[in-house]
Amino acid sequence: MTAKAKDFAEIYRRFGASIAQRHDCGWYCAPLNGGEPVCCTTGHAIPIVQKSEWKLLKGRTDLWRSFKPFDKTSREIVDELHESCKAIECKGAAYCERDNRTLACRAFPFFPYFNKQRELVGLGYYWSFEDRCWVLSNLACVDTEFVREFLSAYELLFEKDEDELEAFIDESASMRRVFSRRGDPLPLIGRDGKLYKILPKTKGRIIPAVPSDFKPHGAYKSPKAYRKAVKEEGGDPEAPFPPVVR
Repeated sequence: MTAKAKDFAEIYRRFGASIAQRHDCGWYCAPLNGGEPVCCTTGHAIPIVQKSEWKLLKGRTDLWRSFKPFDKTSREIVDELHESCKAIECKGAAYCERDNRTLACRAFPFFPYFNKQRELVGLGYYWSFEDRCWVLSNLACVDTEFVREFLSAYELLFEKDEDELEAFIDESASMRRVFSRRGDPLPLIGRDGKLYKILPKTKGRIIPAVPSDFKPHGAYKSPKAYRKAVKEEGGDPEAPFPPVVR
């Protein structure tokens, strides 16, 4: 069983909250990406949708079109997609229609995190974006309303599509392996919107955390690192350092 277009319409209705009402995270990362938010450019993240979601979007807006691979990596991504999925791209951040964002756009950079007992316990994140996404260095910025709507939307999806459920169970296991190899605490935003962590070699035990338990990444490590990265992108080397949320 797979989710239908009408199911995605309900998912969209349930999930419209911003990650952080007090922060425009795209404004913070854009200087590192030619002026565009990292999550809004296919050079970093290619939106993948189910074909039923694509059907819904085509009936609602002309914002989206089929994604055209532009290099070897993007061609491999498209070629390896399951037959039920499709890669798409939008017109760009300047033309964003918030009500017509894909589920992937609404959720980025997070995914539903399952513990070893296959229980949905909160939000994990796509760790490959740590060096570019401001949010991943400032997890305390995430609003509780975003967490609530995120979970409501995905729980509906999982009722309709067991394959999606299994995919995120696998993604959660991959995150545990990656952070265990790194020897770092695995960051988790719990169902209550609070921060938690899983320490290496604790068999997945989840314990409360504070923002300082998680180190900042990439250009967000310091004002010097940020300005250096912005300058390398051809931007203003005096660009203000984004706020640190603690």
